[in-house]
Amino acid sequence: MFDFEKLDVYSEVKEVNLMVLKFIYSGKLDDAYLADQLKRATISILLNLAEGTGRFSSKEKKHYATVSRSSVFESVALIDVLLALGKIDNEIYRSLYDRYEKISKMLLGFYRNVKED
Repeated sequence: MFDFEKLDVYSEVKEVNLMVLKFIYSGKLDDAYLADQLKRATISILLNLAEGTGRFSSKEKKHYATVSRSSVFESVALIDVLLALGKIDNEIYRSLYDRYEKISKMLLGFYRNVKED
């Protein structure tokens, strides 16, 4: 098992990614550009978290945690736009928003707990 797979935040991000991908692939989001941006942003959270745990220096681990958290913010901004455009219903928006908020806090905790070299 890889180190990132042991993290609670990884499991949380993986679940939110599945929610987002199911929403996108359901065809409910008919804007290809916004769908692509949301897909890239939310998957970036997962990939940067995984990549960061593979780094040896604390500075690099923190950098990837920061990039991962930045992608959370990007994802939230995107679902906010989708809500304003009426392309996502309030229930899905609220569920994603709450999960992204939790992930953001978890990533901040991860960042703060990285032991200095």
